[in-house]
Amino acid sequence: MHNINGNRYDEMKYIKCGNSGLYLPRVALGLWHNFGSVDPIENQKAIIFEAFNNGITHFDLANNYGPIYGSAEENFGRILNSELSKYRDEMIISTKAGYDMWPGPYGNGGSRKYLISSLDQSLKRMNLDYVDIFYHHRPDPDTPLEETMGALTDIVKQGKALYIGLSNYHPKELKEASRILKENGTPCLIHQFSYSMFNRLSEVEGLHDVHKEEGIGSIAFSPLAQGLLTNKYLHEIPEGSRAKKVSSKFLNEKDITAEKLDKIRKLNDIAGERGQTLAQMALAWVLRNDAVTTVLIGASKAEQIVDNKNIINNLSFSVKELEIIEEILK
Repeated sequence: MHNINGNRYDEMKYIKCGNSGLYLPRVALGLWHNFGSVDPIENQKAIIFEAFNNGITHFDLANNYGPIYGSAEENFGRILNSELSKYRDEMIISTKAGYDMWPGPYGNGGSRKYLISSLDQSLKRMNLDYVDIFYHHRPDPDTPLEETMGALTDIVKQGKALYIGLSNYHPKELKEASRILKENGTPCLIHQFSYSMFNRLSEVEGLHDVHKEEGIGSIAFSPLAQGLLTNKYLHEIPEGSRAKKVSSKFLNEKDITAEKLDKIRKLNDIAGERGQTLAQMALAWVLRNDAVTTVLIGASKAEQIVDNKNIINNLSFSVKELEIIEEILK
């Protein structure tokens, strides 16, 4: 049995999510990697307990996280129900559906059939009566928005989820989806999107403005740009890193140019002056000015949780620091 830290809420800062009454921790734990059927369950337990003991109450999953598909939900459910079940009401558990999950025409997209079936499967895998947030994982151009939003509304009204989330929506789609959900009486709580120092498309597109206008909270994934914004790539591309793996879908050796390495080193110098690691500064930068509600981290070992959580000790930037960072990123 793992011990529970009685002072865990003193370890984290919390902020209201959009126009709702729900407070979220500034740092959330994503189970995209390292929680599948191929990963040691004891290490998964250590990571989850370390997160909870440091006030990270938000655990983010999806139906197809693994490998194999569904195994992250199964493993999380095993850990929750074996040692943490009495703390269920202190947790925000989210899952998603939208990408490929099972063969045939009903295992993907945004149809009512797929979304409701997928959540039913997710609840069984985790042995839960409900999730706190259920996301549509990505827009589906082949399904009317009214159908997708209607299914999400009914899921909330059936008590299978407390809140609705959307993920990977572009500003125009998000605004229209938000309108429909408000008319249905089940407003969108939160939007999940990719955002980092090296991926600022959301700023260019005006996505942050839509979040603010619609009263939607926001959670940023891949805030460390698949590990680029860590000390891993300060000198070279190390053997065994994600960029070296031929199978890597999101980061390849060709993406790491001399220019990018130069930026990483300069940013690392700024982080050092702030008394932070590069990763800590990169996470804090995403949360600057409260433009983003919470940042989604991953972890392969428990020690990384504490390192990332400590960003709450220094989330503010001086005007000068932001100017220097902006100059480097250009």
